[in-house]
Amino acid sequence: MSASRIPAAELGQLMESALRASGAAPAMAQATARALVRAELEGLASHGASRIPQYCTHLKNGRAAGSALPVVARDSRAACLVDARGGLAFAACELAGAEAIRRSREHGVAFVAVANSNHFGVAAHHVEPIAAAGLVGLAMGNSPAAMPAWGGKRALFGTNPIAAAFPRRGKPALVIDLSLSAVARGKIMVAARKGDPIPEGWALDAAGRPTTDAKAALEGSMLPAGGVKGAMLALTVELLVCALSGSAFGFESDSFFTDAGRATRIGQALIAIDPRALAGEDVYLERVETLIAAMTEEPEVRLPGDRRRANAERLAREGLEVPAELLARIRELAA
Repeated sequence: MSASRIPAAELGQLMESALRASGAAPAMAQATARALVRAELEGLASHGASRIPQYCTHLKNGRAAGSALPVVARDSRAACLVDARGGLAFAACELAGAEAIRRSREHGVAFVAVANSNHFGVAAHHVEPIAAAGLVGLAMGNSPAAMPAWGGKRALFGTNPIAAAFPRRGKPALVIDLSLSAVARGKIMVAARKGDPIPEGWALDAAGRPTTDAKAALEGSMLPAGGVKGAMLALTVELLVCALSGSAFGFESDSFFTDAGRATRIGQALIAIDPRALAGEDVYLERVETLIAAMTEEPEVRLPGDRRRANAERLAREGLEVPAELLARIRELAA
């Protein structure tokens, strides 16, 4: 598949124009384009420009509300509920992050839930501003049904990513980001588009049989990371982000990858913790560096987040490689 190289800023402008032409309000389009460019820069193509045709179609057919402006719908000191009002998730998650930072500085800890939301991209991106403010951040979200409950065959839970960010003194935060499926569903989507097989252990087909066929996997279900433990963590995320916010569970939402269907209405949650409220900032920072020093005594150990930062620095200089067919489609949508 041929690819075209394009500067990150130009790609961002094209994606923003495509979203606005499809009905997204300016703030929603800007927040979404920023997030997708950042995913591309970090080498996460499954969460980057490839999402634009999907988002634009959902805006046009009503699965996402382009005019939605997120608001704080319920307020209880150290906790609040942000209503995304059916729009794309990124502006709502930016509001949630700002609320989490403000409230944790006042109360020591904050829990902010996001309701009536949509695909929120790379989970780590939502905790990095929290860490930049000197706070420990956690983010989690559910998604349309992709994984069975343990022992079942029917897709019930989302892949339900979790991210955490731990600030460091004078160095980039330690950022951990994982999906609770054996692999992110977006990677299977990319493999299906290219016609590539997937490894065993990633997915089941529609009949509940293990498969290496990416297209069959998209019609079936994902397998959890770590077997029953991953399935239990996925259940935990569903309850934390949906039961507390009133959002739709994975099985109550239609797939991100279908054009028509119900509004997604999934949920997210952000947690911010101020180290000053506990052992204190100096103690916290010393403990983090002590653990990292022990980890990196072995030269083979790579800290999570390092590879993404290296990708972003390199691709910011070199430009982004986007499949030519996809880039042509984005240009068409922008026009």
